Amino acid sequence: MKRLLTASILSLLLAGTAFAQVTVSDPWVRATVAAQKASGAFMTLTATRDARLVAARSPVAGVVEIHTMALENNVMRMRAIDALALPAGKAVKLESGGYHLMLMQLKGPLTAGETVPLELVFEHSDQSRETVSIKAEVRALTSGHGAMKH
Repeated sequence: MKRLLTASILSLLLAGTAFAQVTVSDPWVRATVAAQKASGAFMTLTATRDARLVAARSPVAGVVEIHTMALENNVMRMRAIDALALPAGKAVKLESGGYHLMLMQLKGPLTAGETVPLELVFEHSDQSRETVSIKAEVRALTSGHGAMKH
């Protein structure tokens, strides 16, 4: 009986681990000033099989969108996209000047040292969805890692 219980617990743990098919590393959010109503969230996403980031949400923002930045006619333009492709085994960076999450309609300032809860929704090639909850560190505008680039 003890072996059966141990085997059952082990299989449940392995099943839970196998389902987490997208890993998130180094998540952070840029700190804001008092009246600022938007900020960016950045991280690296790695999927074990082809997937897409299709949505994100956070209780600190009224709206969270997936964005891209691109140089068009010598002007850097930011726009929302419906989804971000995550090829199997390839790390996709969400960073300043490229793909990122925009947290808009902020409900208050984001102060360095705090953490921001985020839920990321991924869709796999079989149409199944996975939601990953993370906590992103708020980093100062002028801190070395992730500082604004001019």
